[in-house]
Amino acid sequence: MAAFLLILTMRNITILTEGGENIGFGHLTRCLSLSQAFEARGYCPRFIVNGDNSVKSILKAGTFDVFNWAEEEERLLRVLKETDVAIVDSYLAGGGVYGKISDSVRVPVYLDDNRRIDYPPGIVVNWNIYAPGLGYPAKNGVSYLLGPEYVSLRKAFWDVPGKKIRETVTDVMVTFGGDDSRNITPMVMRFLAAGYPGLRKYIIVGSAFKNLSEIEDAVDDNTHLVRSPDAEGMKTVMSASDIAVTSGGQTLYELARMGVPAVALAVAENQRDNVEGWANRGFAKSAGYWTDDHLLVTIADRFKRLLPVSERTHSSETGRRVVPGNGAGKIIDIIETKFEREVPQ
Repeated sequence: MAAFLLILTMRNITILTEGGENIGFGHLTRCLSLSQAFEARGYCPRFIVNGDNSVKSILKAGTFDVFNWAEEEERLLRVLKETDVAIVDSYLAGGGVYGKISDSVRVPVYLDDNRRIDYPPGIVVNWNIYAPGLGYPAKNGVSYLLGPEYVSLRKAFWDVPGKKIRETVTDVMVTFGGDDSRNITPMVMRFLAAGYPGLRKYIIVGSAFKNLSEIEDAVDDNTHLVRSPDAEGMKTVMSASDIAVTSGGQTLYELARMGVPAVALAVAENQRDNVEGWANRGFAKSAGYWTDDHLLVTIADRFKRLLPVSERTHSSETGRRVVPGNGAGKIIDIIETKFEREVPQ
C-alpha cells in the first residue's frame, strides 16, 4: 500500500534534455531508456526538448514539448511549477538554469559525463565507466551516483541470459552509431572480408548513414546489413555475435550487459575515456582514436587478441559483472526515497 500511495504522490516527472538534426540524439536516447524504467513503475514522464521537430520520430506523440528551455526562463518555470522530479541531461544549459531547476522541484536529478558544471543541490548521476575517478567534490545537498552499476539501459537489455562463448569465432557485429560520420564501417568490412572471409558479418546501418553506397560496395556473401534496428533487433544481433567492432558510446554498455567481447574505437573526443575505461576493466580491447596513425593495423591487432576463447570468456564475464542491468531501477529507488523524505508530513 505504501508504494501505491507513493506513486500517487510523485505524479509529475519532467525530463529536460536536447536533441535534433544539428546536435544529434545521444542525450535524448539515453533519457528514453530512463523513461522506460519510470513507465515500468507506473509513472508517465514528460519530455521537454531543446531541439527541432526531428525529435518527433523518436518520441511518442503527446509526451513532449519542444522549446529552448535553457533560455526561455519564464516558460521553463511554468513547467517546473507543476513538476515533482526533474531529470536534466544537457551540454548546453548553464549553471544558472540548473540553479533555478534545483530551487523549483523537490528532487532534481542531473545526468553528467565529465563534471561539466558545479552542480547545485540534487542528485548527480554519471554512469560512465570512468566516473568514480573524476573527483567530484563533496558538497552539502549534492549526492552522487557514479559508475556503470547505475547505467540506464533500454528495456530489451534489462533481463538477458548469460552469453555462451563458442570455441571458435564465427559471427562478428560491426556498429558505429547512427550515422558513422567517420566512415569507419566500410574499412572494417573490407578488413574482415580479406582477413577472415569465412566469418558472418552483421553490419548495423543507421538511418543517417551517408556512406551507404560505399558500405554496399564492401558487401560479400557473408555480409548481412541490418538497417536501423530497434533495441530488440540490436539484442538479437548481439546474441548471435562472438565479437563486436564498435564505437565508444552507449552501445558499449549494452554489449557489456550482453557479454559480447568488443574492439572499441573512439570516434569522438568524449568517447576516449569510455574506451580506455572499458579496456582497463578488461572488457574491451581499445583500438584508440579514429585519427590515429595505422588505425587499421591497430584494429586488426585488437581483433586478433580476442580470438582465443579464454580472452573472450574473460571479457564476457567482466562485462556482465560490471553492468548488472538494473541501473535505472537503482536510480528510481533513490529518487523515490529522496522524494518521500522531501514531501511535507
